[in-house]
Amino acid sequence: MDKIQEMLTFIQSSPTCYQAVDTIKKELEKEGFIELNENESYHIEKGKKYFVTRNYSSILAFKVGQRLNDLNYQIVASHSDAPSFKLKPKNKKNNSGFEVINTEVYGGPIFNTWLDRLLSVAGRVLVKEENGIALKLVFIKEPVCLIPNLAIHMNRGVNEGVKLNPQIDLLPMLSKNKDFDLMDIIASNCNVNKEDILDTDLFLYPVDNGYVWGDNKEFVSVNHLDDLQCAYTTLQGFLQGGHEDTISVYCCFDNEEVGSGTKQGADSTFLMDNIKRINAGLGLNEENLQTALASSIIVSADNAHSIHPNHPEKADPTNVVSINEGIVLKYNANQSYSTDGLSAAIFREMCKDDSVKFQTFTNRSDERGGGTLGAISTSHVSILSVDIGCAQLAMHSALETAGTKDTEMMITALEKYFSSHLVRGAGYQYKIER
Repeated sequence: MDKIQEMLTFIQSSPTCYQAVDTIKKELEKEGFIELNENESYHIEKGKKYFVTRNYSSILAFKVGQRLNDLNYQIVASHSDAPSFKLKPKNKKNNSGFEVINTEVYGGPIFNTWLDRLLSVAGRVLVKEENGIALKLVFIKEPVCLIPNLAIHMNRGVNEGVKLNPQIDLLPMLSKNKDFDLMDIIASNCNVNKEDILDTDLFLYPVDNGYVWGDNKEFVSVNHLDDLQCAYTTLQGFLQGGHEDTISVYCCFDNEEVGSGTKQGADSTFLMDNIKRINAGLGLNEENLQTALASSIIVSADNAHSIHPNHPEKADPTNVVSINEGIVLKYNANQSYSTDGLSAAIFREMCKDDSVKFQTFTNRSDERGGGTLGAISTSHVSILSVDIGCAQLAMHSALETAGTKDTEMMITALEKYFSSHLVRGAGYQYKIER
């Protein structure tokens, strides 16, 4: 159970993408990783460990093997963001005697799960300093606002289904004090003068504690399981695993929930830029890079939908997945998920362990599912790709639920993955070395 509690601490320390990257960065530094900056030359050596951030909301770490015979890249990708509500630049709104925050929707949250829930604010501010502009993280841990439901007496049809309007129904109230200014709390939280704050990237988040529960403590419930459960478990596997002939790469991208099409998203050049710079930093040429990529693989780790206890009809009739029944391999004929027979077979063999089980997921043929990082990343880095995740309930809710056993299986599987070395042989033959 230690890893589950560690994961809850990791998630509760990461209310937004900025804190998630900061939490990962601190873990890497503790393990001896060296920070690189994209605006400086890279100096790469065999046997050493490095990381780099972009926009302070995406992070890429890598470990360089000592030998690098038959060099390949073994990559895992997850994402740091989650559906939420972002504060607008001018966000103070007076409404019938209440001070209210004006927000807009980020991603695809389940609206009604955010009602009547204590909320707070986190993110970053950009601050004017004597020699330029500094980035400061904001993490207000006390509840500061709430989005109240309309009483049933004023909305008799609420239990028959109500469409919530984000500009009307989903704005949180702060105070009855018309002189109250949220920016005072924000400035105090990051120890700056309010007048020096030039701009902000701030989001609402639920302040609920995470819980382990169930008769056998088999469930874990907390906000942002999608996708910080995968960000945490793949990080642990990455730190514990490794192979002397491989460059192991850990990525955690921002903006998956809004399509990844940003400078720091999976649809950016972030991954490929850094692979090229690693290659050059090791004194290798373009031909060396192409031969390495030909036997490389990326694991896209983003959670999957468990069968629902009250709606089993929503699951595919034969590819049913459930919490605590193993790592989910996700398939889609139209390649919304990048898994194919070859990548799935290789991944299963790389992660082989008596304690690891696998499940297969497809959407019902009459339902459209979501996409994820694998297909997006491989449009820039053309390598084998497999989409995986942990089974969970209530994806995009303000409180999501997954399994404790799956968490532990994912760590073990990714440690095995990073401790293996994929070698491409003649024709379509692949060899896995351990």
